[in-house]
Amino acid sequence: MKRFRKNIGFIAATLSMLMAFAASATPIPLYDVYRRSEELSYSDLALTAVVYFIGAITALLIFGRISNHLGRKPVTIITFGLSAVATVLLLDVDGVFPLVAARLLLGLSCGLASSAIAAYVVDSAPPKLSWLSAVIVGNSPMVGLTLGALASGILVEYGPYPRMLCYWLILAEMAVVCLLIVMGKETVERKPGLLASFRPSFSLPHADRRLYPIAACLFVATWALGGFFQAYGPSIAADELGSRSTIMAAIVFASFLLPSAIGGPLSARLSPARAQRIGIVVFTLAVGGVIYAIKMSFIPVFLGMSAIAGAAQGVALTGSIRALLDGITSQERAGVLSLIYATSYTGAAVTSLLAGQLSKFMTLFQVISCYGGLAVVACFITLAFAREPQR
Repeated sequence: MKRFRKNIGFIAATLSMLMAFAASATPIPLYDVYRRSEELSYSDLALTAVVYFIGAITALLIFGRISNHLGRKPVTIITFGLSAVATVLLLDVDGVFPLVAARLLLGLSCGLASSAIAAYVVDSAPPKLSWLSAVIVGNSPMVGLTLGALASGILVEYGPYPRMLCYWLILAEMAVVCLLIVMGKETVERKPGLLASFRPSFSLPHADRRLYPIAACLFVATWALGGFFQAYGPSIAADELGSRSTIMAAIVFASFLLPSAIGGPLSARLSPARAQRIGIVVFTLAVGGVIYAIKMSFIPVFLGMSAIAGAAQGVALTGSIRALLDGITSQERAGVLSLIYATSYTGAAVTSLLAGQLSKFMTLFQVISCYGGLAVVACFITLAFAREPQR
């Protein structure tokens, strides 16, 4: 019976990871619908990305360790509680406030999922399949976001009640997953120290701290483009590529996101610095291709270049993370990962905020050209200063 409950827990934790991120991506294909029907501005859409990243970084850095004290299952239920409240808000988007509030809650939910639910997946994985937990934790965010966006796009395009059906289905699916969580086995014992766990912990114990500025350049340049796709993907499809299909909006969003998951395997045989250099060069060239495709309104080239940029992002990020984690102890790892997340999410939030301000007097093509300039700067810095970790 205990083994059965643990297996149920593993299945439930895996589905929870996918569902948390799928729920987060569900409203994205509807962004252009909201923009046209509720008269939202591009800066309003940028604000939704900003608050999402703020919510995620808050959850990761302040609430990331609460499952060690409250238990994995209760925090997983809290995660879905946040997602459920956000989804209810999205059932009646009549202006910018419900959308911004929902995205903030979804950011908090995804941040908790990246810590508590990820830990639950690792804890409950069968011993003979321990490798599987790493695959699930590493790829669930990208797969979940992609599935959520595509499913939403299809339902909005072909289903009844286009602004509501996708959210009702997500709520029903979350209820089923929560039931499985309740049936699963808890994997940690509650312990004191909850308040102390709220204190963010940053550290960079590496002997060669010159590795961090290069990694930070790559985190900011690549995550910034991800924030752009999150805020403006549907608007790009509608205004720049000439398609108002919500399915195309979902595909545009997923075209950059999903391929980044293969970056790790692609960089497996490269040294950290070589992965950084190759990754950012290919990324920069691909972003140039994306800009050209938008200028020419050529959807196939846009999707292809976006996919290449996403894969190159994965290569560059994997190389950077390997460089920063090289030679540190397991006790130091959490602080370094917190620094990585803080840099990435903060960079994405700040650039999204700036993009929102620029969009008040610039076209989307001009805004994404600025992202291309950011990629070029990061490319030159990386080629000039990237170095291998010194053991």
